[in-house]
Amino acid sequence: MNRRMKWAAAATAVIAATGATAVVTRTADERASAAAVDPDIAMVCEDRRPSQADPGSYGMQNDGSFLHPALTYVNEEEQHPFPGGGEELFPATGGYDPNTYRSDNVTVEAHYGGQRFTPDPFHSWQNIVDFDGRRYMFQYDRSEARVYDITDVKNVRVVESLSRSDLGEVEGNDEALAGKDWAAHDFWGASTIQWSERYGGYIMVQSFEMRRQIPFWLGDTPEHSKFGAPGGVAAARADTQLKGFKVYKLNGPRKQDWQLLATVSTDAAQDDPLAPDMSGPQQGSGSLDVPHWDGGRYMFVSTAPSDDWSNQEYPTYLYANGFQVWDMADPAQPRLLDTWHREGMVRGEEAAYRANPRCGNRTSWMGSRNPLYIPTPIEAGGRYGFAAMGGFGLSILDISDPANLREVGHLDIPMSVSGTEADNVDVSQFERTGMVYLSGYPLSEDCYEPYKDIFQIDATDPANPRIVDRLPRPTPPENAPVTDFCQRGGSFGPKRSGYYTSPGDPKDGLLIYDFYNAGAQFFDVSDPENPRIAGYFAPPTFGPETQDWARSNPTHGVYVEYDRKIVWLLTNDGIYALSSDSLLGTPNLGAPAEPFRTSAR
Repeated sequence: MNRRMKWAAAATAVIAATGATAVVTRTADERASAAAVDPDIAMVCEDRRPSQADPGSYGMQNDGSFLHPALTYVNEEEQHPFPGGGEELFPATGGYDPNTYRSDNVTVEAHYGGQRFTPDPFHSWQNIVDFDGRRYMFQYDRSEARVYDITDVKNVRVVESLSRSDLGEVEGNDEALAGKDWAAHDFWGASTIQWSERYGGYIMVQSFEMRRQIPFWLGDTPEHSKFGAPGGVAAARADTQLKGFKVYKLNGPRKQDWQLLATVSTDAAQDDPLAPDMSGPQQGSGSLDVPHWDGGRYMFVSTAPSDDWSNQEYPTYLYANGFQVWDMADPAQPRLLDTWHREGMVRGEEAAYRANPRCGNRTSWMGSRNPLYIPTPIEAGGRYGFAAMGGFGLSILDISDPANLREVGHLDIPMSVSGTEADNVDVSQFERTGMVYLSGYPLSEDCYEPYKDIFQIDATDPANPRIVDRLPRPTPPENAPVTDFCQRGGSFGPKRSGYYTSPGDPKDGLLIYDFYNAGAQFFDVSDPENPRIAGYFAPPTFGPETQDWARSNPTHGVYVEYDRKIVWLLTNDGIYALSSDSLLGTPNLGAPAEPFRTSAR
C-alpha cells in the first residue's frame, strides 16, 4: 500500500495518553456517531487504541541491540527518533543511513537508479515475460508502471513508461479521471502471468481492488480514519471502479499489446460477474494483490465479496478479506466455484470477532491481503493452501475439492501491533521439509512497533501446525557505524520472499527476503533445526533522486529469476541486480536458455 497518506501526525494527536498500556476512550455519543457513519464500520468492541509508547520502555540496549516497543498505534508517516538512532548518527542526511553493507558472497551485477527505474518509492509489483528471444520485466503500482528489457542484465533499457502524470495534483481518487496513459478507473493491477497452451501465449490476470485508504480528507474530524470520516467512507462506497479482476492475452511486452478477454466482478450480488453492472458502485473490496493462478484450471483470489465482510480494525480500510476460487479452464470465461472466510470476519459474527484480543485496537489488519499460498497445484496432486489472515492468524485449507474449501488447521500467532501480521507464507520448502515460513511486515519508521518475526511453522500435520523456530534477526556487519538496523532510519523487518510467478524453480534450502532497510537477506534453511543468514546486501536507504518524504521503505521488493540465478532488488532508488555463486549458482547475465513458459507447475 502507499504509505505516504498524510494522516499520522493527526492520529498521534488524538492518542494523547501516558504509559505503554494506556488506551484512548471515547464517549458513548462519540461511539454512536461513528457507528452511524456506516453500519459496516460499527464498533464491535470499545475503542482500545494503544497509546504512544513510553520513550523509556524501548530503544538501544547496552549490548548494542534494540528493544522494540511492546504495543503501538499504527503510524506510517512520522519518524520516531530515539537516543543512539539515525537522527544522531546521520544528521546530515535527515537520520537515514547512506552506507552500503554487503557480504562477500553477494555480488552487485548492476544498479539502475532514479525515477526512470522507480515507478513508486514505497511499493511495486513485478512480472517477467519473454518475447522473440528478449526478456522483459514489468514493474508497476497501479497507474505508475515501467517495462524494461532485461535481456542483458548489465544493460537494462526502459521500453515503456506509463503514468497518470498529466493530471497534476488532484485531490481525491485521480484514477476516476482519464489520464495520458489510462482510461478513467483503469490501472495496472497486481498480476499473475502464465503461459496458456489453449491460447498459445501469455495470459495475464490483473486484480482490481478499491484503494486501501479511504479518502479520509473528506471526513468531519481530524482523526483521519474511517471511524471519524463519514464523508470519506461514503465516497469510498460510491466509487464505481471495477471490483474484481481482468484477464488479458499478451501479444507483446507493451500495454498496447494487451488483448482483453474478460472483465470479472467479485461482488457476490452481481447477476452476471462476467458482465458486471458498472453503472453504480459494486460491493466489497475487489481482488487483492497477485491472484494465485499457475496457468492450470483453478485460480484463488483474496477478496471480500460483500460490504458485510467488514469486521476490520485497520483505520483506513473497510473490509475483512477471505477467498474465492475460480475455474479457469477457459481464461476468457472464469466461473466461480466457492467462497471461504473465517468465522468472525462477517457482519453477524461479532461474538467470534470479540474473542480476538485485537478487537477494538483500531490498528490491526484483519483478514487476508494475499490469495492462498499453494505449494503444489491441484492438478499435480496438491491438497493444501496456506492462508495468511492478518490478525486472524494462519489457516490451512484443504483445496483438493475446489468447490468445497474447508479449513483443516489453524494457528493463532503472537500479537505484533502495530504493523501487519500474518501477511506472507513462504511454502517453497513445504514438500521437502514440511516447514512453511509465516511473516508480517513493519509499517512504522525507526522500529516504532514490535519486531516482525519470520515464524518457522511445522505443518507436517496440517491439522496441527505449530511454531518451532524463528528465522534469525539480521544484524549489521561488525565494521558498520550501526549495531542494529533500527538505527538506519526507515522501516526494518521482512516484507516478502518474492513471488511464485518467478521464472524457474525456487532453490531447496534457500529463502530470499527483502527486509526494508536491511536490504536483501539470504536465509539458509537447508537444516530446519539450524536456520541461518548466509548472505546479505543492504544498499543506502536513499538515492540522489529520492525525496525526503520517500525514504521510509528503503527496499520494498525482491524478485528472483531462478532460471538465470539473478535477484532483482527493488528500492526507493531504483533496481539492483544481485548474484551469488555460492548460494544460487553461477548467474547467466545474457538471454535465458529457454523462454519462461512454465504453467501448472
